Amino acid sequence: MNVAEVTAKAKVLLEALPYIQDFRGSTFVVKYGGSFMDDPDPVARTRVAYDIAFLAACGINVVVVHGGGKAITKAMESSGLKANFVNGLRVTDAATIAVVKKTLDEIVNKDVCDAVAAAKGKPKGLPGDTVLVCEKLVVDDDGNAVDLGYVGDVTEVKVKLIKKEIGDGFIPIISPVAEGYDGMPYNVNADLVAGRVASALRARRLVYMSDVPGLLSNPPDPASLISTLKISQVDELKKKGVIDKGMRPKVQSAIRALEEGVQRVHFIDGRLPHSLLLEIFTDKGIGTEIVHG
Repeated sequence: MNVAEVTAKAKVLLEALPYIQDFRGSTFVVKYGGSFMDDPDPVARTRVAYDIAFLAACGINVVVVHGGGKAITKAMESSGLKANFVNGLRVTDAATIAVVKKTLDEIVNKDVCDAVAAAKGKPKGLPGDTVLVCEKLVVDDDGNAVDLGYVGDVTEVKVKLIKKEIGDGFIPIISPVAEGYDGMPYNVNADLVAGRVASALRARRLVYMSDVPGLLSNPPDPASLISTLKISQVDELKKKGVIDKGMRPKVQSAIRALEEGVQRVHFIDGRLPHSLLLEIFTDKGIGTEIVHG
């Protein structure tokens, strides 16, 4: 390695220093989802796990909320159950919720914990229904009445239980399942869970990792990335169809989190090497950040 390469590496570390100093002791919530989570090649998942361990090593309190939609669909197929969706939301009957909970808690959560542990982090798997309480979801994002079965909307986050794990030096890894008022487990959109957890913890940052670069003003064109988006601009982008489909619950939960005390929300592409570190510890970042404006 020549002097120029060594110097370039030192510059990268020095660029990160003020961010590390500023964020030490802060709480970050990372929503870990997207097709890269389900990729048979574990490289992307391993990189994300190392990024999470890096944040924790810098003194940041990291809380992870994971998804697992594709794993659930596979498990349902193996059980002979057919997946039904209404406006992108999974219909979850009694047989389905049993498969959902088992898959998220015992397979996906364990996989994420194992990856973080391999990166020398200290993960603590938390089944969502031990720290999340919900009511049955009765309206969708557009205010239309829906009946999706055992699908919930988080009403309470048991902050003390999560903070205890953080205080004991762990990285809580939470599955998107909540306990209903009837004592039954409910499937909850993982984006919404991440937003509610971030709000309850008054997180400094909420980061959504998925398989798109961020918000694109022209969705087919990856070069049309919107680097910074103000809340006041969201409605116009919805009307234009820029914020559509899977992005709607992400953006809705992001706005709610910002209104409830989270300082900034980021959308980044988990497929890009070390996108989490680049977004947090560099001046330019690589995804979309949503701010109050």
